[in-house]
Parts: sequence; C-alpha cells; structure tokens
Amino acid sequence: MIHIMHIYMLAVSCLLLVCLPSFITFPVNQTGISGGVASFVCQARGEPKPTITWFKIGKKISSSGSVLRIQPLRVDRDAAIYKCSASNSAGEVSVSARLEVLEENDIPHGFPSIDLGPQLKVVEKNRTATMLCAASGNPDPEISWFKDKLPVNISSSDGRIKQLRSGRL
Repeated sequence: MIHIMHIYMLAVSCLLLVCLPSFITFPVNQTGISGGVASFVCQARGEPKPTITWFKIGKKISSSGSVLRIQPLRVDRDAAIYKCSASNSAGEVSVSARLEVLEENDIPHGFPSIDLGPQLKVVEKNRTATMLCAASGNPDPEISWFKDKLPVNISSSDGRIKQLRSGRL
C-alpha cells in the first residue's frame, strides 16, 4: 500500500520528468543581536533543479542561492519577514521566516551566547580533528555546524563526522 501511494504522489508532483519543487531545508524564525549575523537556509529539490529566490517583506532581494546571510544586523533595516521561493518549469513553492533583531541592551536573560567559537585547524590528511564550540543560555542552546555556509549533514557523512553531546564536532 505504501508503494502505491508513493507512486501516486510522484505522479501528482512529477509529470513527464518535470517535478514541482519541494523543500529539503527551509528557513526558521530567528532572533539576532544588532551587529551580529543571521543566516537563513533554504534548499529544495525538483526536476528541473529549482532556482532559489529570496524576498524581504515581499520585495525580491539580490541574494541568490540556498543561504541568505545578513551581516551586520541592524534593528530598523533587517527585522522583517523573509521569504524563500523555489521555482522551476513545474511551478513554485515558498516558505517564510521572521527575523527579530535586538539591541544589545534589550537582550533577555538566558539568551544564547557563544562562549568559545571554533578555531582554524590544520590537520594531516586521514587524521582526526576536533572542532570546539561552547555556548551558554537558558535553556541550554542547541549547537549547529555549518561548512561553506551550509549546514553540516552529519547523517550523510558515512560516519566521518560526529557531533558530540557537548557540541564538539
């Protein structure tokens, strides 16, 4: 029964090898601090490969690609709703996320902060490297890793990359 439903779903979203885009990763609401950095990630699949376009309050912005990086953050300029649109010849899908930007003196108690950021490392080929990151906040922050501005996909690394409970990579 599952296989028949899967084939039916593929037939609905893909017609003659043209598939409507669908999101693999989509941007999530976030809060940043003025002067800091915010990154929204949006990845989609489809046939042909979808084009990602970013919008701020409904207006197209110049950034293209899977990552929208905003730096340095400014309250009046950057606090807004951002939309990621994935489109191809089969159609278009979109998703939105809100960015809230706080001034330094408005940071609530317990807001996450990075106490120890990763450092540049030189490692011999086929050797193990450990990247450190320590963060504090209440509740305890979840640490995410990025490489070349994209999230590190630990599950598809064939065991080469592991994230420890401490946040170490």
